[in-house]
Amino acid sequence: MPRFSIIVPSHGAAGRLSLALDSVLGQSFGDFELIPVCDAPDAPAAAVAAGYAGRDDRVTPAFSPPEAGLAGARNTGLRAATGAYLLFLDGEDTLTPGALDALDARLTGTGEVDVLYAEHERTPWWEGEPANPAAPLFAGAPRGAFGPGEAPEVTGVRLPVCSAVHRRDFLTAHGLVFPDGPFTDLGFGGLVTVHAERVAVLRHVVVRHLLRRQGSRLDLPGEHHADLLEQTDLVLSRAAGRGSCGALFAQLFAAVLKTAAHPARLPASGRRAFFRRATALYRRHRPAGFRVPGGSLGVQHRLLAAGAYTAFRALRGANRKVSAAARRVPRPRGLRTRLYYRLQLRRPVDPRLAVYCAYWGRGYACSPAAIHAKAAELAPHIRSVFLVEPGRAHAVPPGIDHAVIGSRRAWRLLARAKYLVNNANFAEGVVKREGSVHLQTQHGTPLKKMGVDQSTYPVVAAATGSFTKLLGRVDRWDYNLSSNTHSTQMWERAFPGSYEQLEYGYPRNDVFYTATAEDVARVRRELGVPEGKTAVLYAPTHRDHRTGFDPGLDLEAFCEAAGDDVVVLLRAHYFYDRGARRGSGRIIDVTAHRSSEDVCLAADALVTDYSSIMFDYANLDRPIVVYADDWDVYTETRGVYFDLLAAPPGPVARTPEELARVFADGSYASEASRSLRNLFRARFCQFDDGRAAERVVRRVLLGEPAEAIEPVRPLAERVPAPAASPLVIS
Repeated sequence: MPRFSIIVPSHGAAGRLSLALDSVLGQSFGDFELIPVCDAPDAPAAAVAAGYAGRDDRVTPAFSPPEAGLAGARNTGLRAATGAYLLFLDGEDTLTPGALDALDARLTGTGEVDVLYAEHERTPWWEGEPANPAAPLFAGAPRGAFGPGEAPEVTGVRLPVCSAVHRRDFLTAHGLVFPDGPFTDLGFGGLVTVHAERVAVLRHVVVRHLLRRQGSRLDLPGEHHADLLEQTDLVLSRAAGRGSCGALFAQLFAAVLKTAAHPARLPASGRRAFFRRATALYRRHRPAGFRVPGGSLGVQHRLLAAGAYTAFRALRGANRKVSAAARRVPRPRGLRTRLYYRLQLRRPVDPRLAVYCAYWGRGYACSPAAIHAKAAELAPHIRSVFLVEPGRAHAVPPGIDHAVIGSRRAWRLLARAKYLVNNANFAEGVVKREGSVHLQTQHGTPLKKMGVDQSTYPVVAAATGSFTKLLGRVDRWDYNLSSNTHSTQMWERAFPGSYEQLEYGYPRNDVFYTATAEDVARVRRELGVPEGKTAVLYAPTHRDHRTGFDPGLDLEAFCEAAGDDVVVLLRAHYFYDRGARRGSGRIIDVTAHRSSEDVCLAADALVTDYSSIMFDYANLDRPIVVYADDWDVYTETRGVYFDLLAAPPGPVARTPEELARVFADGSYASEASRSLRNLFRARFCQFDDGRAAERVVRRVLLGEPAEAIEPVRPLAERVPAPAASPLVIS
């Protein structure tokens, strides 16, 4: 029998599940079983859990359907557990280093206890210091094991479930399980307190709980707050006849009064009913001799006991602070423009207006352009306008309505549009209006760390600016696009928000399945690729630790060594697109070309380091070579989500000589290369099937229900655009 069973429900936290599991498996104390509870065997988290189970036999996944809720998932884990003590982690929790050692040592010192409460750290996403709410509760607790009556302030009502380990035999003997409902923690913690006879505390942080950016689900408005009364009734009914429960009563009704005192949590029509039912419970369960607390809380107790809702409402209104300052006004440049924008915000949202932007205004490109084109076909009643930087109007095709970023027209459009589509973010000053719909399309699959995950990399963090402001922009998103489950999980981590994930694929990649041989030939002519040559697209990514563009490779020397039939299409990162051409001889600079998709269609093979272009290009099922000459430096300075060199899309070269050799000897197009690419495509080309833009337009612009959207075509049934000609091996 293992010492600990660690149960980790994963619903809604698939992106962070690996962090929780790593924190457990990385413990120096190894006598445990780890039970990740997933929605179903085919759920995204199940694939993560299965990978861990395949590597470590201490990991035993279990399954609980989403409709069973958090309580059902925990109870499933509880039934599967065989350990002496149970520890419940949530998806936002990780164990601190040495946590299990500390718990084991404390249990050895105290002897068998029903519950061992431990300190936990509440960590904000960004600004603010971590908090340890258990520390002051434990300050006056006895040093050894004690009965609950000796330290009534230490109870499961005031501490989250993750802040305790429970003896499994104790829970089984009393039939203790998590009660259904959103306030299951409070109910379970209260029931444990009622039945526990011997408890102890550990003055050591064992769990770090990452606070949800949107705040606790329990603080959100809605009718679910009625469950707080259900759990209170359940606990106090069980406590009746088991001696004094004054402290438990006070703690439960402190939570009830906190909700009653925050009107925004309750529907207007249900506030009086909530108060009346709370009054009935108060009168029924109030222990004999109970003394109300002092101050304002004591007044609330008395009003609740008397059922005086009108007086309570008046007190609540008197105690509320002056409302927060008016929401932040946008910051367009110039006083007249600011006033103009604020005036436009007073006008109604235009239900037939959509505003698009790509790469901070570089032009008509990427998924916003693909959605724009499909909207013209499927939703012609919606007027669409593209935003571009000053001086970039030439990057918009003729006939496409556009506005210059910063102009009065652009601010008017941003103020009134119902639909706002971007692959980056709109300006800091753009207000998310009620009724508007913001779609974030992203512009690549994340290999490198993104969003708030960049925070631990100083060079990147310094260039990113305020993560708090970044998260404020994320809060405007209603939808976020994903092209594979890896991206879905990483976006959840990197850009935490309340948006809906759309696993529809990237619209910009549709062309990789819809383009014809004539399209490929046309693009090659436009780019100047000589007839009969093998065009190798070289697309290095940006280096945060460097300034200016450095190709990182002598391209002329590469062409000479790779073979006479090779030409290089140089595509620098868009950060370095200044309109100047760097090409000469067999090097064709395509950095300034509007469409990276066109460039990919023209290429017979791709060479890149760590650019996300590899995930898009893989849709074409053409050879890919990874040139990883500084992988160690890159991972140290930027950080990555997975080991690319362990699962590459093709051959990996670490030196210029190795890179030239794989082209000279043809191994870049070998069967071994194809096998690697097949695995890569299965993992990262999940949702790109040529119809992503249509799915987006129907779901977002036309408002069709999710179940009506045509599913993604299986990978085996997709036919990529043809290459220009069979590959020539020198």
